[in-house]
Amino acid sequence: SILIGMLMLTMITRVFDAGWAPIIRRSWEFMIGGLPVVLILGVLPLVFVPSLRHIVWHWTDASSLLPNGHTVGHDPILQAKSWFLNEKFFLARVALYVVFFAVITWALRHWSFLQDRERSASHTHRLHAISAAGIPLTAVLLTLLAFDCLMALTYHWFSTMYGVWFFALSIRLALAVTVILTYVLSRGGWLDGILNQAHRHVLGCLMLAFTVFWAYISFSQYFLIYSANIPEETFWYNIRELNPITGMKNDWWGVSLYLIFGFFFLPFLCLLFYRTKIIASRLLSIAWVILIGGIFDLWFNAVPRQIVDKTAPEGFVVSPFLSGFLWLDLLAILGFGGIVLGLFLRSSAKAETIPVHDPRILESIHYHE
Repeated sequence: SILIGMLMLTMITRVFDAGWAPIIRRSWEFMIGGLPVVLILGVLPLVFVPSLRHIVWHWTDASSLLPNGHTVGHDPILQAKSWFLNEKFFLARVALYVVFFAVITWALRHWSFLQDRERSASHTHRLHAISAAGIPLTAVLLTLLAFDCLMALTYHWFSTMYGVWFFALSIRLALAVTVILTYVLSRGGWLDGILNQAHRHVLGCLMLAFTVFWAYISFSQYFLIYSANIPEETFWYNIRELNPITGMKNDWWGVSLYLIFGFFFLPFLCLLFYRTKIIASRLLSIAWVILIGGIFDLWFNAVPRQIVDKTAPEGFVVSPFLSGFLWLDLLAILGFGGIVLGLFLRSSAKAETIPVHDPRILESIHYHE
C-alpha cells in the first residue's frame, strides 16, 4: 500500500511537472524499487502454494465449509462470480501485478538515474510519457489488487468503492512515510539545508486533503450499504461491530472507533492549523499517527471473518482482534520494512540523493510558499 502510493505520487508529480517535488521524488524512486520484491516475497508464496492459498482465500478451496452448512464448491454466490473468482484467472492477475509493477518501477528509476549521468532533457520527456501512461494502468491494477488481496478474503461481500478507498489509503500512508523519511534524511545531512518549510507545508496540505478524501470514501461506502440494508452487504460491517452470539459489541467495534477518532479526526483537526504543517516535529507526530492508523485500517479490512462453528447459534463466530495480531504479523511488518529500507540504502549508494540534473531542481531547492 505504501509503495503503491509512492509510485502514484512519483507519476502524478511527473505529469503535473510539480516544481516542489524533485528533491522529494528521488526518495520515492529509491523506495519503489522494493515494490516488485515485496510482491514476489510476500504475495507469490501465498498465491502459488495451494495449501497457503486455501487458508487465506477460502473460495479457492471447494471443500471449505460455509456457516450455512454448504461447501464453497456449491455456493451460488461464488458460482455467479466465477468469471472473476476462478483460480486460473486469479493466478494470471497476480502474475500481471508482479510483471507490471516491476516494469513501471524499473522504467521510472532507470531513466531518472540515467538523467543524472547524461544531463539530457529527453529523459524528462520520456519520464512524462511513461507516467502519463502509467497512471491509468496503475489505477486499474491497484483496484484489482485491492479486490484480490483484501475484498476477496470475504468473497460474499463487495463494494464498488473499494478501489478508491485503497487508493486514498495508499496515498495517505505514502505521504506519512515521506514525512518520516525526509525528516530522517534532513537530520542525517542528506537533505539538510535543502528540505525547507515550504516543502513541509505542501506535504502537510496533501496529508490534510487525502485525510478528508479517505474519510469521504469510507463514510460514503458505509452510508450507502447502511441505507440499502441488503444482508449480503451489511454483514461485513455487522461482524466488525457485534458478537453474533451475545449481540454485544466485539473487539472490532473499538478499532472502528479508533479509525474514526484517531485516524480521521485527530490528524484532520491538527492539520487544519498552519503551524502543524510547517513545524517539523509536529508534522512528524501526525505522520506517525497516520502510519499507525493506516496499519489498523488494513487490519480492520483484512482480518475479521466468519469462522465456521457448528455449536454457535448462527453457525459461526467472528475472528477476534487479538487472535489475529500475532508475533508473526509484527515480524512480517518489520521484515518487509527492513527489506525495503535495505533496498533504499542500496539505491541511494548508486544514485544521487537528489536529481541534480532535473530541469526543475533549482526551483525545487528554492521552493517557497
